[in-house]
Amino acid sequence: MVYFVGAGCGAKDLITVRGMKLLQKADVVIYAGSLVNPELLEYAKADCKIYDSSLFTLDEILEKIKEAEKNGKTTVRLHTGEPSLYGAVREQMDELDSLGIKYESCPGVSACFGAASSLDLEYTLPGISQTLIITRMEGKTKVPEKERIESLAAHQASMAIYLSAGMLEELSRRLMEGGYDKDTPAAIVYKATWPEEKKFICTIETLNETALKNGIKKTAVILIGDAISKSGYERSRLYAADFSTEFRSAKPE
Repeated sequence: MVYFVGAGCGAKDLITVRGMKLLQKADVVIYAGSLVNPELLEYAKADCKIYDSSLFTLDEILEKIKEAEKNGKTTVRLHTGEPSLYGAVREQMDELDSLGIKYESCPGVSACFGAASSLDLEYTLPGISQTLIITRMEGKTKVPEKERIESLAAHQASMAIYLSAGMLEELSRRLMEGGYDKDTPAAIVYKATWPEEKKFICTIETLNETALKNGIKKTAVILIGDAISKSGYERSRLYAADFSTEFRSAKPE
């Protein structure tokens, strides 16, 4: 059996309880060594075989899994953050399907949520934004034309932009071309929730300047939107005294 497990965004204790238990029972762990906090491997048992997938091709990963299956072993494929976001898991699952190897998924905490916790943010503030757009700039992996930054920026929603820390000058330009004001709040969070985390509040216009000044070139999530300022929002109706819910009646004035 193979388990695709989200390692979370960095901190050792931000893996889910289910993910931790799967690591503890695994006979083989194949982890994304370039991004996963190695402290998570401390959950694995002493005789567990551990492989760094950053050194492997897809075929080599599959060979390790097939070997484990042949010997009746349990494999954990440990991915950074939440595997369903930029995790390249679908292609692995399709190969396992063709081999008749069973698998299950265990979710994880993605970087944009680790970053929000570090900055005490709420992306969906009433009166500001009720939408969070998770996207990336095109690089080695292309982005569909209809999902270009300019098109997504037109919504003026909160945005979390992955895999783009080395392209911030272009990102700023395209965000502004899409409709954001140059003074729209922005944040750069490097290695969210890791011990070496760094976080910076700036504006769309000063994204590149802020990154250069602080030596940020990769492994950072970029946050965009007025929600970052934590001001100008409306209070939620959920807890309003004059609002009835399934569990509470409105209180008379």
